[in-house]
Amino acid sequence: MSAPDGRNHAAPKATSPALVLPAEPLADPGKELPLVFAAPRRGKPARHWIDLTVDERVEAVKQAGLPAFRAQQMSKHFFERHETDPLQWTDLPQGMREQVAETFFPTLITQVSEQRCDGDTTVKTLWRLHDGSLVESVLMRYGVRPSKPGEVELGETDDETGVGRVRSTLCISSQAGCGMACPFCATGQGGLQRNMSTGEIISQVVAANQLLATGELPGGPGRVNNIVFMGMGEPMANYKAVIAAVRTLVEPAPHGIGMSARGITLSTVGLVPRIQQLTTEGIPLTLAISLHAPDDELRDELVPINTRYDVDEVLDAAWEYARTTRRRVSIEYIMIKDINDQAARAELLARRLKARGDWGWAHVNLIPLNPTPGSKWTASRKSDERAFVKTLENWGIPVTVRDTRGQEIDGACGQLAATMS
Repeated sequence: MSAPDGRNHAAPKATSPALVLPAEPLADPGKELPLVFAAPRRGKPARHWIDLTVDERVEAVKQAGLPAFRAQQMSKHFFERHETDPLQWTDLPQGMREQVAETFFPTLITQVSEQRCDGDTTVKTLWRLHDGSLVESVLMRYGVRPSKPGEVELGETDDETGVGRVRSTLCISSQAGCGMACPFCATGQGGLQRNMSTGEIISQVVAANQLLATGELPGGPGRVNNIVFMGMGEPMANYKAVIAAVRTLVEPAPHGIGMSARGITLSTVGLVPRIQQLTTEGIPLTLAISLHAPDDELRDELVPINTRYDVDEVLDAAWEYARTTRRRVSIEYIMIKDINDQAARAELLARRLKARGDWGWAHVNLIPLNPTPGSKWTASRKSDERAFVKTLENWGIPVTVRDTRGQEIDGACGQLAATMS
């Protein structure tokens, strides 16, 4: 029996009798958003120092009539010291500073607002791009000691000493909006405005490092330790700019941010050709797959890209990435009440992961659904969440439940919508 939306709700595949589809589709029939792969063409942001390679910077400096040694000097200010205003760079001749600022360091992102929660350890920033597009980034500090008696420490502790380690994770955006149309995600429901440039992406990191350097956040002065491409947008749909940004992040100072690739996580809903391309890049970052369902029938609705690249294709590409890089893949799984949180789906997920290798190549990261305006879906019951975890553990699958941060400021996973309200 088929429902008006064309789905066969009453007859799951005979091979998976315990799997059922939700009683009604996640996206209202006739209101489904289309998948958008090609970003709308809008005016490009000005070329920034970030957008140039090391060699291109030297050549650009010489073309501007400046000595070649100024290139490294300028990179040291920007990438190593996070100083973004050349007018304040006193080791540059005063008559040169304005030229340098206008030619190489245009303003790419402008802060519109900032919201904080979790005792000021979570900071969401709304940025305006040159064309008026809005994007958001979220900075999270972990390992901060309690400020009041009885409060729980926020973050992780050292396994040997039991002492909290203060670390900072920044969730950054790679597109203004998103074209992947996932019905449970506020960003996806807003559609895609445009791709971000490498300069715009890295500017979020530089701004976070500037904030951390002030020491005003709990935990004292610091810098970004981890980057997660889990903000607005599908990173793999803006592959060229994102990979250039990753290379800038791992490039040693003074020519880049100087982070470890192991501190960078790149998330995707499953653009298989780009996962395959990433496998050849030689960058040992963490790949995160937003899977959310182990069966194609349900994943077609939860993650519409599944109609192009199904679960087996996505997991095959993820497995090849893990095999080639020896880096464990993170399987992201939003837990939605009565939709995808059944123990039978946990078992199917375990079977599919185990079938590709049993050396712990994948780690399942369960994410309680964060509420978004107008959504009729909510997070799983704790009992169902525990049963899901137990099933995976019984199969020997590493699993954790993500610590939800930033809900009260709409800064949690799936909540970023970049609105002025």
